[in-house]
Amino acid sequence: MMKKTTLAAALALLCLGTTVAQESDKYKKIDSLLTYLADNNKFMGAVTLTQNGKPVFEKAYGYADFENHKKADVHTKYKIGSISKMFTATAIFKLIEDKKLSLDTRLSKFYPKVKNADKITINNLLSHSSGIFNYTNTEDFMGYAATPQSKADMVKRIEGFESDFEPGTKSDYSNSNFLLLGYIIEDITKKPYTEAVTKMVIRTAGLKETSFYDKVETDKDEAFSYMLAGTVAEKWDEWDQSVAYSAGGIQSTPADLDTFITALFAGKIIKPESVELMTTLQDEVGRGIFPIPFNKKRFWGHGGHIEGFSSMLGYNREEKLAVALVVNAEVMPMNDILIGILNCYYELPYTFPDLKTVAVDAAILQGYTGTYACAGFPLKVTIMYEHGEFLAQATGQGAFPLDAISNTEFKFDAAQIKITFKDNTFILDQAGRKNEFTKE
Repeated sequence: MMKKTTLAAALALLCLGTTVAQESDKYKKIDSLLTYLADNNKFMGAVTLTQNGKPVFEKAYGYADFENHKKADVHTKYKIGSISKMFTATAIFKLIEDKKLSLDTRLSKFYPKVKNADKITINNLLSHSSGIFNYTNTEDFMGYAATPQSKADMVKRIEGFESDFEPGTKSDYSNSNFLLLGYIIEDITKKPYTEAVTKMVIRTAGLKETSFYDKVETDKDEAFSYMLAGTVAEKWDEWDQSVAYSAGGIQSTPADLDTFITALFAGKIIKPESVELMTTLQDEVGRGIFPIPFNKKRFWGHGGHIEGFSSMLGYNREEKLAVALVVNAEVMPMNDILIGILNCYYELPYTFPDLKTVAVDAAILQGYTGTYACAGFPLKVTIMYEHGEFLAQATGQGAFPLDAISNTEFKFDAAQIKITFKDNTFILDQAGRKNEFTKE
Protein backbone atom coordinates (compact mmCIF):
# COMPACT_ATOMS: atom_id res chain seq x y z
CA MET A 1 0.00 0.00 0.00
CA MET A 2 1.05 3.62 -0.51
CA LYS A 3 1.94 5.37 2.72
CA LYS A 4 0.75 8.92 3.54
CA THR A 5 2.70 11.73 5.17
CA THR A 6 2.15 15.49 5.38
CA LEU A 7 4.38 18.40 4.18
CA ALA A 8 5.09 21.34 6.54
CA ALA A 9 4.61 23.58 4.05
CA ALA A 10 36.61 48.20 -20.92
CA LEU A 11 34.30 47.62 -24.20
CA ALA A 12 35.22 43.94 -24.43
CA LEU A 13 34.74 43.64 -20.72
CA LEU A 14 31.42 45.48 -20.90
CA CYS A 15 30.22 43.15 -23.63
CA LEU A 16 31.36 40.15 -21.65
CA GLY A 17 29.57 41.40 -18.57
CA THR A 18 26.34 41.80 -20.51
CA THR A 19 26.57 38.26 -21.89
CA VAL A 20 27.17 36.77 -18.47
CA ALA A 21 24.20 38.67 -17.07
CA GLN A 22 21.94 37.37 -19.84
CA GLU A 23 23.14 33.83 -19.28
CA SER A 24 22.55 34.19 -15.56
CA ASP A 25 19.05 35.57 -16.14
CA LYS A 26 17.83 32.54 -18.08
CA TYR A 27 19.07 30.16 -15.41
CA LYS A 28 17.42 32.29 -12.74
CA LYS A 29 14.16 31.99 -14.68
CA ILE A 30 14.50 28.18 -14.84
CA ASP A 31 15.06 28.12 -11.09
CA SER A 32 12.12 30.46 -10.52
CA LEU A 33 9.84 28.21 -12.61
CA LEU A 34 10.82 25.03 -10.79
CA THR A 35 10.69 26.71 -7.38
CA TYR A 36 7.22 28.02 -8.21
CA LEU A 37 6.02 24.54 -9.19
CA ALA A 38 7.64 22.92 -6.14
CA ASP A 39 6.23 25.52 -3.73
CA ASN A 40 2.75 24.80 -5.12
CA ASN A 41 3.19 21.03 -4.72
CA LYS A 42 3.21 20.42 -8.47
CA PHE A 43 6.76 19.10 -8.79
CA MET A 44 9.50 17.25 -6.94
CA GLY A 45 12.70 16.21 -8.66
CA ALA A 46 15.91 17.46 -10.22
CA VAL A 47 17.27 18.82 -13.49
CA THR A 48 20.69 19.24 -15.09
CA LEU A 49 21.54 21.10 -18.29
CA THR A 50 24.96 20.32 -19.77
CA GLN A 51 26.60 22.24 -22.63
CA ASN A 52 29.73 20.87 -24.31
CA GLY A 53 30.13 18.36 -21.50
CA LYS A 54 29.97 20.92 -18.68
CA PRO A 55 26.94 21.43 -16.40
CA VAL A 56 25.46 24.93 -16.79
CA PHE A 57 22.44 24.43 -14.52
CA GLU A 58 21.94 21.81 -11.83
CA LYS A 59 19.49 21.74 -8.94
CA ALA A 60 17.18 19.44 -6.97
CA TYR A 61 13.79 20.33 -5.49
CA GLY A 62 11.67 18.69 -2.81
CA TYR A 63 12.29 15.53 -0.86
CA ALA A 64 13.97 12.20 -1.38
CA ASP A 65 12.19 10.95 1.76
CA PHE A 66 9.05 12.74 2.98
CA GLU A 67 8.64 10.71 6.16
CA ASN A 68 12.04 11.74 7.49
CA HIS A 69 12.05 15.19 5.87
CA LYS A 70 15.19 14.33 3.92
CA LYS A 71 15.60 16.81 1.10
CA ALA A 72 16.88 15.79 -2.31
CA ASP A 73 20.19 17.14 -3.59
CA VAL A 74 22.06 16.97 -6.90
CA HIS A 75 23.53 13.59 -5.91
CA THR A 76 20.16 11.99 -5.12
CA LYS A 77 19.52 8.95 -7.32
CA TYR A 78 16.12 8.46 -8.97
CA LYS A 79 14.77 5.44 -10.82
CA ILE A 80 14.82 6.38 -14.50
CA GLY A 81 12.45 3.73 -15.92
CA SER A 82 12.64 3.34 -19.68
CA ILE A 83 15.67 5.59 -20.15
CA SER A 84 17.34 2.31 -19.14
CA LYS A 85 16.47 1.09 -22.65
CA MET A 86 19.13 3.43 -24.05
CA PHE A 87 21.73 1.63 -21.94
CA THR A 88 20.45 -1.74 -23.15
CA ALA A 89 20.49 -0.62 -26.79
CA THR A 90 24.01 0.77 -26.41
CA ALA A 91 25.21 -2.58 -25.04
CA ILE A 92 23.55 -4.40 -27.97
CA PHE A 93 25.37 -2.17 -30.47
CA LYS A 94 28.63 -2.87 -28.64
CA LEU A 95 28.02 -6.60 -29.15
CA ILE A 96 27.26 -5.91 -32.83
CA GLU A 97 30.56 -4.02 -33.13
CA ASP A 98 32.30 -7.03 -31.58
CA LYS A 99 30.60 -9.22 -34.23
CA LYS A 100 28.80 -11.30 -31.62
CA LEU A 101 25.45 -10.25 -33.00
CA SER A 102 23.89 -8.43 -35.96
CA LEU A 103 20.74 -6.41 -36.57
CA ASP A 104 19.50 -9.29 -38.71
CA THR A 105 20.04 -12.00 -36.08
CA ARG A 106 16.74 -13.79 -35.46
CA LEU A 107 15.12 -14.07 -32.05
CA SER A 108 14.66 -17.78 -32.73
CA LYS A 109 18.39 -18.24 -32.14
CA PHE A 110 17.77 -17.46 -28.47
CA TYR A 111 14.05 -17.82 -27.71
CA PRO A 112 12.39 -19.91 -30.43
CA LYS A 113 9.12 -20.37 -28.50
CA VAL A 114 8.20 -16.69 -28.71
CA LYS A 115 5.50 -16.23 -31.37
CA ASN A 116 7.04 -15.30 -34.75
CA ALA A 117 10.55 -15.72 -33.32
CA ASP A 118 11.82 -16.90 -36.71
CA LYS A 119 10.63 -13.61 -38.25
CA ILE A 120 11.71 -11.25 -35.45
CA THR A 121 15.18 -9.69 -35.71
CA ILE A 122 17.34 -7.77 -33.25
CA ASN A 123 16.43 -4.72 -35.33
CA ASN A 124 12.72 -5.39 -34.70
CA LEU A 125 13.31 -5.61 -30.96
CA LEU A 126 15.32 -2.37 -30.89
CA SER A 127 12.76 -0.46 -32.97
CA HIS A 128 9.63 -1.86 -31.28
CA SER A 129 8.54 -3.44 -34.55
CA SER A 130 8.47 -7.07 -33.34
CA GLY A 131 4.73 -7.32 -32.63
CA ILE A 132 5.44 -8.87 -29.21
CA PHE A 133 2.76 -7.94 -26.66
CA ASN A 134 3.87 -5.57 -23.87
CA TYR A 135 4.11 -7.61 -20.64
CA THR A 136 3.40 -4.57 -18.45
CA ASN A 137 -0.04 -4.26 -20.07
CA THR A 138 -1.38 -7.55 -18.71
CA GLU A 139 -4.09 -7.48 -16.04
CA ASP A 140 -1.92 -9.41 -13.58
CA PHE A 141 1.22 -7.27 -13.95
CA MET A 142 0.75 -5.18 -10.80
CA GLY A 143 0.08 -8.39 -8.92
CA TYR A 144 3.69 -9.51 -9.34
CA ALA A 145 5.54 -6.21 -9.96
CA ALA A 146 6.87 -6.09 -6.38
CA THR A 147 7.86 -9.78 -6.30
CA PRO A 148 11.22 -11.16 -7.54
CA GLN A 149 10.83 -12.88 -10.92
CA SER A 150 13.18 -15.37 -12.52
CA LYS A 151 14.30 -15.12 -16.13
CA ALA A 152 12.44 -18.37 -16.80
CA ASP A 153 9.22 -16.91 -15.36
CA MET A 154 9.39 -13.79 -17.50
CA VAL A 155 10.33 -15.61 -20.69
CA LYS A 156 7.46 -18.05 -20.17
CA ARG A 157 5.02 -15.16 -19.90
CA ILE A 158 6.29 -13.61 -23.13
CA GLU A 159 6.20 -16.97 -24.91
CA GLY A 160 2.51 -17.22 -24.04
CA PHE A 161 1.55 -13.93 -25.74
CA GLU A 162 -0.07 -13.87 -29.16
CA SER A 163 1.52 -11.43 -31.63
CA ASP A 164 -0.02 -7.97 -31.88
CA PHE A 165 1.04 -7.64 -35.55
CA GLU A 166 3.38 -9.13 -38.14
CA PRO A 167 7.02 -8.25 -37.41
CA GLY A 168 8.30 -5.27 -39.35
CA THR A 169 4.88 -3.99 -40.47
CA LYS A 170 4.74 -1.15 -37.91
CA SER A 171 6.14 0.01 -34.57
CA ASP A 172 4.31 -0.23 -31.25
CA TYR A 173 6.09 0.34 -27.93
CA SER A 174 6.58 -2.84 -25.91
CA ASN A 175 8.72 -3.41 -22.82
CA SER A 176 8.92 -7.08 -23.82
CA ASN A 177 11.35 -6.17 -26.62
CA PHE A 178 13.93 -4.77 -24.25
CA LEU A 179 13.47 -7.41 -21.59
CA LEU A 180 14.39 -9.99 -24.24
CA LEU A 181 17.34 -7.86 -25.41
CA GLY A 182 18.67 -7.89 -21.84
CA TYR A 183 18.39 -11.67 -21.70
CA ILE A 184 20.18 -11.92 -25.05
CA ILE A 185 23.02 -9.80 -23.63
CA GLU A 186 23.27 -12.35 -20.81
CA ASP A 187 23.22 -15.29 -23.22
CA ILE A 188 26.06 -13.84 -25.30
CA THR A 189 28.29 -12.47 -22.52
CA LYS A 190 27.60 -15.32 -20.08
CA LYS A 191 27.26 -12.67 -17.39
CA PRO A 192 24.25 -11.16 -15.59
CA TYR A 193 22.77 -8.27 -17.56
CA THR A 194 23.56 -5.86 -14.73
CA GLU A 195 27.23 -6.85 -14.72
CA ALA A 196 27.57 -6.78 -18.51
CA VAL A 197 25.98 -3.34 -18.92
CA THR A 198 27.92 -1.91 -15.99
CA LYS A 199 31.15 -2.93 -17.72
CA MET A 200 30.21 -2.08 -21.32
CA VAL A 201 28.28 1.14 -20.76
CA ILE A 202 28.26 2.59 -17.25
CA ARG A 203 32.00 2.35 -16.54
CA THR A 204 32.96 3.17 -20.13
CA ALA A 205 30.94 6.40 -19.93
CA GLY A 206 32.56 7.25 -16.58
CA LEU A 207 29.31 7.34 -14.63
CA LYS A 208 29.73 7.54 -10.86
CA GLU A 209 26.14 7.68 -9.63
CA THR A 210 24.41 5.19 -11.92
CA SER A 211 23.55 1.63 -10.92
CA PHE A 212 20.78 -0.96 -10.92
CA TYR A 213 18.28 -0.26 -8.19
CA ASP A 214 17.35 -2.44 -5.24
CA LYS A 215 15.15 -1.46 -2.29
CA VAL A 216 15.49 2.29 -1.74
CA GLU A 217 18.08 3.25 0.89
CA THR A 218 17.88 6.95 1.70
CA ASP A 219 21.19 6.86 3.57
CA LYS A 220 22.71 6.11 0.15
CA ASP A 221 20.97 9.21 -1.25
CA GLU A 222 18.27 7.26 -3.09
CA ALA A 223 14.77 8.70 -3.52
CA PHE A 224 11.32 7.27 -2.93
CA SER A 225 8.51 8.24 -5.30
CA TYR A 226 5.20 9.75 -4.24
CA MET A 227 1.71 10.71 -5.29
CA LEU A 228 1.17 14.32 -4.24
CA ALA A 229 -2.30 15.55 -3.35
CA GLY A 230 -1.96 19.09 -2.09
CA THR A 231 0.21 18.87 1.03
CA VAL A 232 -0.29 15.12 1.38
CA ALA A 233 2.08 12.57 -0.13
CA GLU A 234 1.44 8.88 -0.66
CA LYS A 235 4.48 6.67 -1.16
CA TRP A 236 4.37 4.36 -4.18
CA ASP A 237 5.00 0.66 -3.73
CA GLU A 238 8.43 -0.37 -4.98
CA TRP A 239 8.75 -2.69 -7.95
CA ASP A 240 11.26 -5.50 -7.82
CA GLN A 241 14.25 -4.80 -10.07
CA SER A 242 13.91 -8.19 -11.78
CA VAL A 243 10.55 -7.09 -13.21
CA ALA A 244 11.84 -3.89 -14.84
CA TYR A 245 15.37 -5.23 -15.50
CA SER A 246 16.73 -4.33 -18.95
CA ALA A 247 13.54 -2.44 -19.81
CA GLY A 248 13.71 -0.07 -16.83
CA GLY A 249 15.91 -1.17 -13.93
CA ILE A 250 18.45 1.65 -13.61
CA GLN A 251 18.72 4.51 -11.10
CA SER A 252 20.79 7.62 -11.76
CA THR A 253 21.18 11.37 -11.33
CA PRO A 254 20.44 14.00 -13.98
CA ALA A 255 24.15 14.89 -14.16
CA ASP A 256 25.12 11.28 -14.82
CA LEU A 257 22.41 10.97 -17.46
CA ASP A 258 23.77 14.04 -19.22
CA THR A 259 27.26 12.55 -19.03
CA PHE A 260 25.98 9.30 -20.53
CA ILE A 261 24.20 10.81 -23.51
CA THR A 262 27.04 13.28 -24.18
CA ALA A 263 29.54 10.40 -24.20
CA LEU A 264 27.23 8.36 -26.43
CA PHE A 265 26.99 11.04 -29.12
CA ALA A 266 30.72 11.79 -28.82
CA GLY A 267 31.47 8.18 -29.83
CA LYS A 268 33.07 7.34 -26.49
CA ILE A 269 30.93 4.27 -25.73
CA ILE A 270 30.13 2.88 -29.16
CA LYS A 271 31.37 3.98 -32.57
CA PRO A 272 29.81 6.99 -34.36
CA GLU A 273 28.58 4.60 -37.07
CA SER A 274 26.63 2.71 -34.42
CA VAL A 275 25.14 5.95 -33.09
CA GLU A 276 24.01 6.73 -36.63
CA LEU A 277 22.27 3.36 -36.78
CA MET A 278 20.62 4.06 -33.42
CA THR A 279 19.26 7.37 -34.71
CA THR A 280 18.08 6.09 -38.11
CA LEU A 281 14.31 6.36 -37.97
CA GLN A 282 11.79 3.69 -38.87
CA ASP A 283 8.17 4.85 -38.43
CA GLU A 284 9.60 7.80 -36.47
CA VAL A 285 11.27 5.38 -34.03
CA GLY A 286 15.02 4.95 -33.59
CA ARG A 287 16.77 1.89 -32.19
CA GLY A 288 16.56 2.34 -28.44
CA ILE A 289 16.17 6.10 -28.87
CA PHE A 290 13.53 8.56 -30.05
CA PRO A 291 13.54 11.99 -31.68
CA ILE A 292 12.25 14.67 -29.30
CA PRO A 293 11.12 17.84 -31.08
CA PHE A 294 11.19 21.24 -29.43
CA ASN A 295 10.23 24.30 -31.45
CA LYS A 296 12.37 23.95 -34.61
CA LYS A 297 15.05 21.96 -32.81
CA ARG A 298 15.49 18.22 -32.52
CA PHE A 299 16.73 16.44 -29.45
CA TRP A 300 17.43 12.70 -29.22
CA GLY A 301 16.70 10.66 -26.15
CA HIS A 302 14.12 8.75 -24.16
CA GLY A 303 11.52 9.15 -21.45
CA GLY A 304 10.82 6.90 -18.51
CA HIS A 305 8.06 6.04 -16.02
CA ILE A 306 8.27 3.58 -13.15
CA GLU A 307 6.35 3.59 -9.85
CA GLY A 308 5.79 7.33 -9.24
CA PHE A 309 9.00 8.34 -11.02
CA SER A 310 9.08 10.09 -14.39
CA SER A 311 12.15 11.12 -16.35
CA MET A 312 13.31 12.59 -19.63
CA LEU A 313 16.74 12.70 -21.24
CA GLY A 314 17.50 14.61 -24.43
CA TYR A 315 20.51 15.71 -26.48
CA ASN A 316 20.76 18.33 -29.22
CA ARG A 317 23.61 17.32 -31.52
CA GLU A 318 24.10 20.74 -33.12
CA GLU A 319 24.43 22.58 -29.83
CA LYS A 320 25.93 19.69 -27.84
CA LEU A 321 23.29 20.41 -25.23
CA ALA A 322 22.05 17.68 -22.89
CA VAL A 323 19.05 18.03 -20.60
CA ALA A 324 17.93 15.52 -17.97
CA LEU A 325 14.81 15.91 -15.86
CA VAL A 326 13.85 13.41 -13.17
CA VAL A 327 10.66 13.60 -11.11
CA ASN A 328 9.67 11.59 -8.04
CA ALA A 329 6.20 13.13 -7.67
CA GLU A 330 4.49 13.93 -10.97
CA VAL A 331 1.48 16.18 -10.56
CA MET A 332 1.95 18.53 -13.49
CA PRO A 333 2.80 16.64 -16.73
CA MET A 334 6.56 16.22 -16.97
CA ASN A 335 6.52 17.17 -20.64
CA ASP A 336 4.99 20.54 -19.72
CA ILE A 337 7.75 21.11 -17.17
CA LEU A 338 10.45 20.26 -19.71
CA ILE A 339 8.89 22.60 -22.28
CA GLY A 340 8.96 25.34 -19.65
CA ILE A 341 12.62 24.68 -18.87
CA LEU A 342 13.61 24.79 -22.55
CA ASN A 343 11.57 27.92 -23.20
CA CYS A 344 13.45 29.62 -20.38
CA TYR A 345 16.80 28.27 -21.60
CA TYR A 346 16.28 29.54 -25.15
CA GLU A 347 14.80 32.79 -23.80
CA LEU A 348 11.55 32.33 -25.70
CA PRO A 349 8.31 34.01 -24.62
CA TYR A 350 6.92 31.95 -21.76
CA THR A 351 4.35 32.56 -19.04
CA PHE A 352 4.38 30.46 -15.90
CA PRO A 353 1.32 28.18 -15.67
CA ASP A 354 -1.72 29.32 -13.71
CA LEU A 355 -1.93 26.95 -10.75
CA LYS A 356 -4.98 28.48 -9.13
CA THR A 357 -7.78 26.16 -8.02
CA VAL A 358 -11.09 26.88 -6.36
CA ALA A 359 -12.48 25.75 -3.02
CA VAL A 360 -15.53 23.50 -3.25
CA ASP A 361 -17.89 22.90 -0.33
CA ALA A 362 -17.41 19.50 1.31
CA ALA A 363 -21.11 18.69 0.92
CA ILE A 364 -20.84 19.09 -2.86
CA LEU A 365 -17.78 16.85 -2.99
CA GLN A 366 -19.47 14.24 -0.81
CA GLY A 367 -22.39 14.23 -3.23
CA TYR A 368 -20.12 13.14 -6.07
CA THR A 369 -18.73 10.11 -4.23
CA GLY A 370 -19.56 6.61 -5.43
CA THR A 371 -18.66 4.12 -8.12
CA TYR A 372 -19.27 4.97 -11.76
CA ALA A 373 -19.31 2.75 -14.84
CA CYS A 374 -19.24 3.35 -18.59
CA ALA A 375 -20.60 0.91 -21.19
CA GLY A 376 -17.73 -0.40 -23.29
CA PHE A 377 -15.08 0.96 -20.90
CA PRO A 378 -13.17 -1.86 -19.14
CA LEU A 379 -12.68 -0.09 -15.80
CA LYS A 380 -14.99 1.41 -13.23
CA VAL A 381 -14.06 4.67 -11.49
CA THR A 382 -14.62 5.30 -7.79
CA ILE A 383 -14.85 8.90 -6.56
CA MET A 384 -13.85 9.41 -2.92
CA TYR A 385 -13.74 12.26 -0.43
CA GLU A 386 -11.60 11.26 2.54
CA HIS A 387 -9.78 13.34 5.16
CA GLY A 388 -10.21 16.49 3.09
CA GLU A 389 -8.95 14.89 -0.13
CA PHE A 390 -11.03 14.50 -3.28
CA LEU A 391 -9.78 11.46 -5.19
CA ALA A 392 -10.56 9.20 -8.15
CA GLN A 393 -9.49 5.58 -8.55
CA ALA A 394 -9.94 3.26 -11.53
CA THR A 395 -10.32 -0.48 -10.96
CA GLY A 396 -6.99 -2.05 -9.98
CA GLN A 397 -5.11 1.26 -10.13
CA GLY A 398 -3.84 3.79 -7.64
CA ALA A 399 -5.97 6.71 -6.48
CA PHE A 400 -5.17 10.16 -7.88
CA PRO A 401 -6.12 13.65 -6.62
CA LEU A 402 -8.63 15.86 -8.38
CA ASP A 403 -8.10 19.65 -8.34
CA ALA A 404 -11.23 21.78 -8.61
CA ILE A 405 -11.60 24.22 -11.50
CA SER A 406 -15.22 24.94 -10.56
CA ASN A 407 -17.93 23.29 -8.46
CA THR A 408 -18.45 20.72 -11.24
CA GLU A 409 -15.09 20.54 -13.04
CA PHE A 410 -11.97 18.81 -11.74
CA LYS A 411 -8.58 17.94 -13.23
CA PHE A 412 -5.54 15.74 -12.76
CA ASP A 413 -2.84 17.39 -14.87
CA ALA A 414 -0.27 14.58 -14.71
CA ALA A 415 -2.54 12.31 -16.78
CA GLN A 416 -4.29 15.09 -18.74
CA ILE A 417 -7.60 14.13 -17.10
CA LYS A 418 -10.61 16.41 -16.70
CA ILE A 419 -13.81 15.21 -15.01
CA THR A 420 -17.07 17.16 -15.30
CA PHE A 421 -19.97 16.15 -13.05
CA LYS A 422 -23.69 16.48 -13.89
CA ASP A 423 -26.49 14.87 -11.90
CA ASN A 424 -25.42 11.23 -11.36
CA THR A 425 -22.96 11.16 -14.26
CA PHE A 426 -19.59 12.57 -15.21
CA ILE A 427 -17.68 13.06 -18.44
CA LEU A 428 -14.08 11.84 -18.27
CA ASP A 429 -11.95 13.70 -20.80
CA GLN A 430 -8.42 12.36 -21.10
CA ALA A 431 -6.29 14.11 -23.70
CA GLY A 432 -9.37 14.80 -25.81
CA ARG A 433 -10.96 11.33 -25.53
CA LYS A 434 -14.31 11.57 -23.76
CA ASN A 435 -16.39 8.88 -22.01
CA GLU A 436 -19.60 9.29 -20.00
CA PHE A 437 -19.80 7.43 -16.68
CA THR A 438 -22.97 6.82 -14.68
CA LYS A 439 -23.15 6.28 -10.92
CA GLU A 440 -24.17 2.74 -9.98
